[in-house]
Amino acid sequence: MSSRAILFSFSLPSPSPSSSPLSRSRNHPNHPPSPFPLQLLSRRRGRGKVWADVKSEKHVPEPSTKYQDLSLHNKVARAGLDGDDDVEEEAIIGSSPWWQVFPKRWVIVILCFSAFLLCNMDRVNMSIAILPMSAEYNWNPTTVGLVQSSFFWGYLLTQIAGGIWADTVGGKQVLGFGVIWWSVATILTPVAAKLGLPFLLVARAFMGIGEGVAMPAMNNILSKWVPVAERSRSLALVYSGMYLGSVTGLAFSPFLIHQYGWPSVFYSFGSLGTVWFSIWLSKAHSSPLDDPELRPEEKKLIATNGFSKEPVKAIPWKLILSKPPVWALIVSHFCHNWGTFILLTWMPTYYNQVLKFNLTESGLFCVLPWLTMAISANFGGWIADTLVTRGVPVTRVRKIMQTVGFLGPAFFLTQLSHINSPVMAVLCMTCSQGTDAFSQSGLYSNHQDIAPRYSGILLGLSNTAGVLAGVLGTAATGYILQHGSWDDVFKVSVGLYLVGTVVFNLFATGEKIVD
Repeated sequence: MSSRAILFSFSLPSPSPSSSPLSRSRNHPNHPPSPFPLQLLSRRRGRGKVWADVKSEKHVPEPSTKYQDLSLHNKVARAGLDGDDDVEEEAIIGSSPWWQVFPKRWVIVILCFSAFLLCNMDRVNMSIAILPMSAEYNWNPTTVGLVQSSFFWGYLLTQIAGGIWADTVGGKQVLGFGVIWWSVATILTPVAAKLGLPFLLVARAFMGIGEGVAMPAMNNILSKWVPVAERSRSLALVYSGMYLGSVTGLAFSPFLIHQYGWPSVFYSFGSLGTVWFSIWLSKAHSSPLDDPELRPEEKKLIATNGFSKEPVKAIPWKLILSKPPVWALIVSHFCHNWGTFILLTWMPTYYNQVLKFNLTESGLFCVLPWLTMAISANFGGWIADTLVTRGVPVTRVRKIMQTVGFLGPAFFLTQLSHINSPVMAVLCMTCSQGTDAFSQSGLYSNHQDIAPRYSGILLGLSNTAGVLAGVLGTAATGYILQHGSWDDVFKVSVGLYLVGTVVFNLFATGEKIVD
């Protein structure tokens, strides 16, 4: 019997067995009705749980305060007497405000979502600010490509290191460090630009170092907090934070630049990270085992869905790198990110140079593809989790979703060379990015499927290849534009999308391959 039940049983007055109507009727069938004003009408048992209904037989004076909530107290006391702690838990939860019983795992997911919102806000503001900056500092397209790609230098360095750090130390510390680091680097960007191009490149690379640890840390946290049946939805929501961050950054950057100058976007966006960090420190934990406020039934739900309780002490590199599904992830991530990062960094320039939109129009029209991605990512996550829940093999679900994530963008990018209407060009870009978001339920969910204990490290490995694609693709786009056309840029992306489709469908799996 729990201590709370004992406390309630001693604090509440209860009739003795001899005065109970039920006991008298059992022992003395002809005994006259009891004058005791409260009758126990029914007592029902179901799955080890007990309910009691109490009703007044005749008028009784207003009960004193200590008799208030008698039903709740009786439930708790009887639950303890019967050894049923679940009823005690439910009785207490039923009287608590919703925000106190909201699933903690989804609090973690929402905090990760908001971190990725800030992540892309701080990343895409450069794609808008680069236009007035290049005019002010007289940069040519090659220099612009160099500035845009410098972010990926630091981003590339910390992918694997961030995964190792997260899997061995804990995702809370790593993600918190990342947000503070990139926020400070964002705030310092205008200062670095005024000092000279080398200082700006270093500041952008430093920002990449902070954002580089974010994805492995997030993957580590969610692998411990989120059950398999909720994995696609949770990851889709977190990654939709990136897309909505792009929406927010692209929508507000032109306004801030027009009103306060281009440095304002870096100062304002970067300062938001400190607010997030204070909330993260007080609410987040790396694992359910570390959270003293987590309700027992939620901890049991998470534990029964297979999260690893043992911290990672040694990394089986040889085993991991010997598995074809791991290399399928690495190659597919490279192919996917080549097209995604080109659109992320160069889309405003494309709208400005090819479609002849001004700065404000470029920012606003760039919002549409990312907003579509935020919606379609969550839609794809719901589809994937529904299929898994209904018994469709995880391997098949991942391949279906990733095939859409590759072939959709490939098809719509091929149409851009045949389109002369700006409206249709924006529509193609929007559809391309919308279908791309299905990748969140494909390759981005696959790391936790095949190696849940090493999901941070595995994402670090594959995202290193993805970041390398960003470095090469972003810089190569500037070179291609100086010597070729946008059609050539899109052809390279389409070719890599097709390669990724073949590799993922041949070698990927949804089964655990590394324990």
